[in-house]
Amino acid sequence: MKILLDTSVLIDVLRRRNQRREALVELVRAHQSLATTNLNIAELYAGMRPGEEAVTEALLTNLECFALTGTSARLAGKLKSHWAKRGRTLTLADTVIAAIAIEERCALLTDNRKDFPMPELQLYSLP
Repeated sequence: MKILLDTSVLIDVLRRRNQRREALVELVRAHQSLATTNLNIAELYAGMRPGEEAVTEALLTNLECFALTGTSARLAGKLKSHWAKRGRTLTLADTVIAAIAIEERCALLTDNRKDFPMPELQLYSLP
């Protein structure tokens, strides 16, 4: 299974919070494939603290990285529009991440499950 790591999880790994680093080590030992998106990388860099660049690059080197394609961009727009019509405002960034996860057939690992209400998106739960 491919697991797409959302920004919240990546930040926890980098800042050694919530035992995320240990959880990812266990996932790798269980032969899970870990990935993220270009958008998540941009979010990491936007909030990077002084001295975090080297450890951030070391983490990202070990992850598959998915880019926004035309297909996933269209799906992201459709998801945002669909949920807006239902009275639910989702950020474009979250719908892009969801669309990429759906397109790449990844389960999404995030601490912000409420931001991803799409039934077609598989969310991954850590024990």
